[in-house]
Amino acid sequence: MARIGVFVCHCGENISRTVDTAAVAQALGEMPGVAHSTDYKYMCSDPGQSLIQAAIAEQKLDGVVVAACSPHMHEKTFRRAAANAGLNPFLCEMANIREQCSWIHDDREAATAKAIDLVRMIVEKVKHNQPLQPIHIPVTRRALVIGGGIAGIQAALDIADGGCEVVLVEKEPSIGGHMSQLSETFPTLDCSQCILTPRMVEVYQHPRIKLLSYSEVESLEGFIGNFKVTIRQKARFVDESKCNGCGDCTKKCPQKKIPSEFDAGLGTRTAIFVPFPQAVPNIPVIDRANCLLFKGRAKGKKKDVCGICARTCTRGAIDYDQEDRLVTEEVGAIVVATGYQLYTIGKIQPKEYLRGYGEYGYGEIPDVIDGLQFERLASASGPTAGEIRRPSDGKVPKTVVFLQCIGSRDPAKGIEYCSKICCMYVAKHTMLYQHKVHDGQAVVFFMDVRAGGKGYDEFTRRAMNEGALYLRGRVSKMYRDGEVIKVVGYDTLSGEQIVLDADMVVLATAMMPQLGIESLAQTLSVSYDQYGFINEAHPKLRPVETNTAGVFVAGACQAPRDIPDSVAMASAAASKILSLFSNAELSREPMVAHVNPATCTGCFHCERVCHFGAIQRKEVRDRQGNLIKVIAEVNEGVCQGCGTCQATCPSKSIELAGFTDAQVFSAINAIFA
Repeated sequence: MARIGVFVCHCGENISRTVDTAAVAQALGEMPGVAHSTDYKYMCSDPGQSLIQAAIAEQKLDGVVVAACSPHMHEKTFRRAAANAGLNPFLCEMANIREQCSWIHDDREAATAKAIDLVRMIVEKVKHNQPLQPIHIPVTRRALVIGGGIAGIQAALDIADGGCEVVLVEKEPSIGGHMSQLSETFPTLDCSQCILTPRMVEVYQHPRIKLLSYSEVESLEGFIGNFKVTIRQKARFVDESKCNGCGDCTKKCPQKKIPSEFDAGLGTRTAIFVPFPQAVPNIPVIDRANCLLFKGRAKGKKKDVCGICARTCTRGAIDYDQEDRLVTEEVGAIVVATGYQLYTIGKIQPKEYLRGYGEYGYGEIPDVIDGLQFERLASASGPTAGEIRRPSDGKVPKTVVFLQCIGSRDPAKGIEYCSKICCMYVAKHTMLYQHKVHDGQAVVFFMDVRAGGKGYDEFTRRAMNEGALYLRGRVSKMYRDGEVIKVVGYDTLSGEQIVLDADMVVLATAMMPQLGIESLAQTLSVSYDQYGFINEAHPKLRPVETNTAGVFVAGACQAPRDIPDSVAMASAAASKILSLFSNAELSREPMVAHVNPATCTGCFHCERVCHFGAIQRKEVRDRQGNLIKVIAEVNEGVCQGCGTCQATCPSKSIELAGFTDAQVFSAINAIFA
């Protein structure tokens, strides 16, 4: 006969205000199999836990049910208390009579009756509980960081400084991300490169960081603590072991008018190039699409039409026959830090980079640019060496109009969210402009100013105090009129139409996830929202974890983020990984699925519905080694205990530990008993 102890918590007044907790305890005490039942004001407190432990010892309980709040809050607390009293922790369960009862009902009598039913169900379930043991998984104390922007750099450095090896994968030729393109950062207006470049060099020189730039994740196998990642190292056509970064090849290249991705299409580069002077690693890449030699080969010419870079290189580092290479790395955890792109089609071509905003002349009027292009104009390493000049004729603009919320908060564009940083970087742009063009006028059209952060509201007010004219309203039309751009808008505060002659217009376009993020998310088996941002496991309690154990998220790939938020998330993800790596083995709860090999028919419906890839195929052979059948087997390290396979199995060969048919049916029958 079972001896179950029931402990009903008042939760202060959260439960007892609506539920008669004493009546619940009394009713459960009369239930068969319940040897002890009591109520207490704060069961999660130290006296409350001591009450449970004393009852386990004195009443010789073989099961415990705590009627309180959500198991997400305190299930571990009560299981730990039970274990300290000598009871297997998985013989302790919680009945949620707060969120599922007291918080959603007003009728005290009805709520009390429902609470009794909820606790009765869990009591019947616990009668069929088995003493389970935690699963122990070996851990590879090595991490993979995907993305070499500021979030990826911070995560890699924190993990490496914590004593663990890191593989940092960046798809571009250099790490640094969008932060490397910025002139200055808000709200301090300090030099972006001055902050970032030392960190980039530190990553490159760190003995525990393996940097794989110009590379992408191809596939992923395994589970938390034991991932096997295949990475494609794209061909640079330059031997990194021989190149010393002298730059002679780029100086001699005859193809010099290719739009620069780093300068957002405003500057030019050569066919063999280093993205920017401070690039890490300082190893050039040959752009096959624009290289004369590769163009000639594509046309079937027998003799190479160029090859100047190879003849120039004294170290013999140019290798035109180099091919992509696949490398495999074994890691225990992964950080996704792939960053963002601006709302464009994502191509850096003269007539394609600024397409998508025909109503604002975006891509048609050369002096209508986006915020990232303005950063390059303001940057000392930019195409104008830091002077604010119009792309069309190189003249200094005397009036610059900044338009906020271009794409953001716009259901018509399919982007209903706020991009968070636009208000701040527009304020920064007005200051940068007026610091460089003293007689210039900055005008900002805004819907409202959202400046949530330390010193942020003060920063936007500073922009206004320094001369930027803020007009609350939207722009309805823009068109070219000679050398100026006519900006037609409406000021909702004054109720008047505004017509401005602008020399340049800067659009604060929406932040979006990087191209290809959906494919990467599917490779990593992590979920993403309707916009493509990676979903966190829980927005409050697990903000840097994903639904796949061992995969973490940091920075703007999760939602629009500024630099401080991205760095904070990266350090949080790194701390989670270092915590994971603190032991040679990972201990996890045993609520995973198990297959009965005797009844499994090998239909593999379970394999098709498993979102986590936990189902494996196992060959069953006789003593002579002859194949009898192929059955399903659950990888305990990968299984997340969702129960989908159990519900799908037509032969009822799969059961989920802690949620067997006997346990579930007993709980249901308790309602109708």
